[in-house]
Amino acid sequence: MIDLTLAEVARLVGGRLHRATGDERVTGTVEFDSRAVGPGGLFVALPGERVDGHAFAPTAVAAGAAGVLASREVDAPAVIVEPIRGATVSEAAHDEGGAAVLVALQTLARAVVDRLDGLRVTGLTGSSGKTSTKDLVATLLELDGPTVAPPGSFNNELGHPWTVLRADPTTRHLVLELSARGPGHIASLCRVAPPRVGAVLNVGSAHLGEFGSRAAIAAAKGELVEALPASGVAVLGADDPVVAAMAGRTLARVVHAGRAAEAHVRAVDEVLDDEGRARFRLVTPVGEADVALGLRGAHQVDNALVAAAIALETTALTPGQVADALSAATPRSRWRMEVGERADGVKVLNDAYNANPESMRAALTTLAAMGGRHTAVLGPMAELGDDADAAHAELGRLAASTGLHRLVVVGEAARGVHEAARSAGLASDLVPDATAAVEAVHAEPGDVVLVKASRSAGLEKVAQALMDHRSGQRSTLAGKSGLASGEGAQ
Repeated sequence: MIDLTLAEVARLVGGRLHRATGDERVTGTVEFDSRAVGPGGLFVALPGERVDGHAFAPTAVAAGAAGVLASREVDAPAVIVEPIRGATVSEAAHDEGGAAVLVALQTLARAVVDRLDGLRVTGLTGSSGKTSTKDLVATLLELDGPTVAPPGSFNNELGHPWTVLRADPTTRHLVLELSARGPGHIASLCRVAPPRVGAVLNVGSAHLGEFGSRAAIAAAKGELVEALPASGVAVLGADDPVVAAMAGRTLARVVHAGRAAEAHVRAVDEVLDDEGRARFRLVTPVGEADVALGLRGAHQVDNALVAAAIALETTALTPGQVADALSAATPRSRWRMEVGERADGVKVLNDAYNANPESMRAALTTLAAMGGRHTAVLGPMAELGDDADAAHAELGRLAASTGLHRLVVVGEAARGVHEAARSAGLASDLVPDATAAVEAVHAEPGDVVLVKASRSAGLEKVAQALMDHRSGQRSTLAGKSGLASGEGAQ
């Protein structure tokens, strides 16, 4: 973050000073976790599901924080913002005081962006693949200069400004992942950090239960390209007709990326090796180059093409440099097509961060391309609304068609997967929880085990327990825990 006094922070967010002279200087990072606060930081006191951040204000200041952003008086130097009466309380805000602090955080982020001359802001959204694509974009843009991007999926009304406030005067590129759980959410995030480049990857079934229709999802995702200036660039997935049609919703110049012959940045001569890694020829308006991805899955080609288009539009990198960097890229965000290999030769494909029908299909397709016998441990797909039963049944039929040796389905909510797979002739076990899932997997050397479900299922614990397995010992889930909530919507 840029260097600011508490008095400047108070003026920017419309707050008042409390137990502070105003001369205290914020020179470190802005944090909503008191354990992460360091010297010169600003602690953001938000109410949580179990604890209230205001209670940790003294601890944060003792750790070196210059002050606290809060909605009520605390035992520490602070900027106090008044609760917003009647505010719509989001998942991140929890109450009216939290809503006020969240708005103040967003206001501060916008003020910082406005002061950073030369900062290039890139935003990405889509129903699936956002985080992996964001990581690839950051990998490429780092070759051009200091780049800030969120870890994991910090993509909501809290994680977004938190990431923005990582930027400082040395930052050249700011890469942001934008999520939505309703209309207007992406537009609101764009006001926090106005993007010059915006990319929409795809429109699928994720959050169909919240939006009600794919058309409503498309309307929300398209808010990103609507926010772009006429001098900006919209990168659109060429293989999704709904996304390609968003060209009519933006004043920015449009670049299509995908496998379609008419795409400006496209892939040709694509093949998958027996590890599920894609090779292809990158074709661009300024040249061609060969790419050999280390990331697993044919769907990573779509992500790589969008990343390549963004890099070619925002830097002086050549197609050859882009191709080399894409080929060298490794996963940055956990539980997304992570491949681990045990000492006995069993491979575990951990894609347990989240799931929807499209990402399930991509994961099973990747598994089918890999050598050895295949087992899939699948859990429920959340937030599909009235389409949930049909989607789970279709997933079961798909699993049966991909040559799986064994299927383990976790949880009653995913029963439809189990029943459809068995009806299609695939051996399937329906188990109640993660512990039973680990017991049901009987992998042998050379086997590959895919683990995937929606975030709420917590199946990353299954993947970890399978990796921890040792010959002659039973795997255990004791002491395992999932990722803390709050990384954002998909």
